[in-house]
Amino acid sequence: MQYRTLGRSGTAVSVQTLGTMTFGAEADEAASHEIITAYVEAGGNLLDTADVYSAGVSEEIIGRWLFDHPDLAKDVVLATKARFPMGKAPNDMGTSRRHLRRALEDSLRRLQVDHIDLYQMHAWDAHTPLEETLDFLDDAIHAGLISYYGFSNYLGWQVTKAVQVAKAHNWALPVTLQPQYNLLVRDIEHEIVPACQDAGLGLLPWSPLAGGWLSGKYERDVPPTGATRLGENPKRGMEAWQARNDDERTWNTLEVVREIAEAHGATASQVALAWLTAQPAVTSVIIGARNLDQLHDNMAAVGLELSEQELQRLTEVSAPRVDPYPYGAAGVQQRHRLLVQDQ
Repeated sequence: MQYRTLGRSGTAVSVQTLGTMTFGAEADEAASHEIITAYVEAGGNLLDTADVYSAGVSEEIIGRWLFDHPDLAKDVVLATKARFPMGKAPNDMGTSRRHLRRALEDSLRRLQVDHIDLYQMHAWDAHTPLEETLDFLDDAIHAGLISYYGFSNYLGWQVTKAVQVAKAHNWALPVTLQPQYNLLVRDIEHEIVPACQDAGLGLLPWSPLAGGWLSGKYERDVPPTGATRLGENPKRGMEAWQARNDDERTWNTLEVVREIAEAHGATASQVALAWLTAQPAVTSVIIGARNLDQLHDNMAAVGLELSEQELQRLTEVSAPRVDPYPYGAAGVQQRHRLLVQDQ
């Protein structure tokens, strides 16, 4: 296993994080405990969950594993999230001080711990003043309830604003951001990655295999059947599948992934994970598993070393086709003209 520091912090975490959204849903408790044990014994040390995963059941499963495995648990870096509804009352959601206090208490109880290493805001909350959220997180750090905090699904300006507000009040600064990021979803490179690099935040990418597409399990023009990752709304899920199926970039990328995988005697999943791990600002890639076979296949990517030429091939073939101003070629030319004028 390889390790990197958790964003701007001094805490070392494995380059692969075990995501636990499947716990209590696609993996029962016995299977989930087997997965955690295998992951930790292989050197992984960052467990990521959220209060809404299986309505709290994921945290409860992890809590019982932590209690039953004290020798292994002492080395685990524990991360969870709060923001989304955990009830039907108006204040059972959001990032207000009131909701976060209760959410943190509930997560600590379900996880059977008195401290969480990384507490993350699961999404931006437009209804709560940012100062209120950051003040609570700073208080939680000083109270010894959490070590660090981070964000998930924030935009670039939201990351930058949060960092500047925290600095202005001399509050603890965020250390991480969880965005969707993979070879087929790279739009965060326009604005979010630079914002995180500027602020010193480490990226914890989720959906690194693009919902299974980068594992090579889909075939062109063959709609998926049976158990899939199309989401709770099958119609919308099929629409999303169709859009990706119709995009030639998808199949060009998968072709290069397969070629490189064959050259290394590796799987497509391992190549996709190795590319993502090598990207700027990435601290740890969140892998999910429904069983031990998936876990072992994903974790084998840590030992896969892609050449600079292979990384470049993957980067070029998967480049987003959208060329919006000011991020595309037109924007670069415009910035160059302005620079010349200023000189």
